[in-house]
Amino acid sequence: KQWYQRRVAITAGDYQGARSGQAIVQEAMKLATSMAQERLAGRGGSGGGGGGGSKKGNPADVVELTSSVFDKEVLDSKDMWLVEFYAPWCGHCKKLAPEWASAASSLKGKVKLGAVDATQFPDLAGRYGVRGYPTIKYFPAGAKLDAEEYDGGRTAGDIVAWAEERLEQFAEPPEIRELLNDDVFREECREKSICLVSILPDILDTGAAGRNEYLQILLQLGDKYKKRKFGWVWSFAGEQDKLQDSLEIGGAGFPALAALNIKKNAVLHHRGGFSKDGINEFLQYVIAGRIAPMVLRQDVPKLRKAAQWDGLDGQMPEEEDYSDLDDIELDDLEEIKIEL
Repeated sequence: KQWYQRRVAITAGDYQGARSGQAIVQEAMKLATSMAQERLAGRGGSGGGGGGGSKKGNPADVVELTSSVFDKEVLDSKDMWLVEFYAPWCGHCKKLAPEWASAASSLKGKVKLGAVDATQFPDLAGRYGVRGYPTIKYFPAGAKLDAEEYDGGRTAGDIVAWAEERLEQFAEPPEIRELLNDDVFREECREKSICLVSILPDILDTGAAGRNEYLQILLQLGDKYKKRKFGWVWSFAGEQDKLQDSLEIGGAGFPALAALNIKKNAVLHHRGGFSKDGINEFLQYVIAGRIAPMVLRQDVPKLRKAAQWDGLDGQMPEEEDYSDLDDIELDDLEEIKIEL
């Protein structure tokens, strides 16, 4: 990548010192000491980034931005961006280049990292108030009203940690998915470390308002624990009865909730009330490992296809109307008996 080559290439410099052997040796020792200190600090050469060295990144993962593409690539996108403004002659920029490439590779697919040569595109540098180099600007995901200052460290690890923290902070809460088929169960439970399975009462017992109250509790807790990447699924009593049996859930009535780790063949049952505080306490115990899991005594079966809840109150099944029996004559009853 051209931006990378311009910044990390080692260039020869003119020696301006005395021509004596002692002076030349002193200058060489000075340069060697400086290079060693940089490598020990994790800022140059093969020493990598701080904290034990950064993974070597692919410079191609850094998007080189120009005035003609900046608005389309950055401002008009829904992605989160970190953009570095640099000058090719800047020493600190050269030190940052391998860290920036490493961070870009680590964050690929989640956060985009760009680079602007401020000496070539001073209009962009002026627009964002760049006064020194390198300057890093943060453009959040979604609508971008203005850039914000990046205030994290300059190693790849620092950059990645800072970006991921922002991603989690502004991430959408997880969807609380109804168990309509086995695909939902696979995506939320088989492919995640832990999923929370809720079995709610029948709609005739709660009505739409009562069911929505339960779902709102789960949504609030999903938002609180979104960093944990839990799966969140629900059904109602009897709808996925084989799943209920395999998890041994609902023996004390509904609603009921359990934390399932299907990879470890283990389940933990929530014994308290189905409230935000009660489930929150349960999840704290689960995370801290303070609840002994129960080993599943039977395999989790494949889920059957179910109809999605329409969001409405339940309807009692219609009973057959026998009101017209009063109109039947006794002779008619005798004829019915004879036929039978």
